[in-house]
Amino acid sequence: MTVTEETETPAVGSSTRRRVLVLNASREPLCVVSLRRAVSLVLTDKAVVLETDGSLLHSEWLSVPAPQVLALTRYVHVPYRGAVPPTRRTVLQRDEHRCAYCSGPADTVDHVLPRSRGGAHEWTNVVAACARCNHRKADHLLSEIGWQLRTTPRPPRRAVVLSALTRPHPTWKAYLAA
Repeated sequence: MTVTEETETPAVGSSTRRRVLVLNASREPLCVVSLRRAVSLVLTDKAVVLETDGSLLHSEWLSVPAPQVLALTRYVHVPYRGAVPPTRRTVLQRDEHRCAYCSGPADTVDHVLPRSRGGAHEWTNVVAACARCNHRKADHLLSEIGWQLRTTPRPPRRAVVLSALTRPHPTWKAYLAA
């Protein structure tokens, strides 16, 4: 199958890098798959297309809309999902790239209880911060400098971690927010 746009032809090789969000039958985000795997799921009736970008995938006998979001037709039980460790990318995504201290644009992470004072590298102790606030706070406690957090840090929802691992397509937003 090849990808053709209804109005124009996409760049060569663009179909190989496209990713598709897969939802369980209960509409919770499961994973992100390649376009090839997504089409395979649709053609074998294991999934239905919920969102498309308007382009078509053509074969000699068949045209299929290029999916952006799929929903499985049968529920898949996921037995256990281990805890995802906090990384710079996932912490920034969880805090929406906003500094936990001044609400400005964040570009780094900070430990609320500094590691030099026994703080752990865990979701409840790590927040997004701008470089200025991170530098000013240094290894001080919030009570020592009179600062407060905008929100209490918590482990993120699975959808936040999933969207942080890949660049989400704008059509995914409604499905990842649920």
